[in-house]
Amino acid sequence: MLLLAVTTAEKLKHVPRSFWIDLAIVILGLFAVVIVIRKIMQMNKIIAGIILAVILVLVGFNWIYERNEPKFLSPLVDMIAPFFPAKGSYGAAKPH
Repeated sequence: MLLLAVTTAEKLKHVPRSFWIDLAIVILGLFAVVIVIRKIMQMNKIIAGIILAVILVLVGFNWIYERNEPKFLSPLVDMIAPFFPAKGSYGAAKPH
């Protein structure tokens, strides 16, 4: 029975290389976010608030335009989306 047991190292050999690359990118990204947040916390709070607001507005408009928001935010984006242009709405307009 011990001969049939598969070790963790043997299972990890079958994980694709792209997974490890993606995992490394995510870990480096988390480190970068922590460093940036620490630098922002040392800044003037008004400037940090403005930077945060600009980032949130850009991400929000991207979600509304592309409709690629997280599932749990879909009800909120559904209420806001009719007031802004969407990616699919340009092809629906009839030319004069």
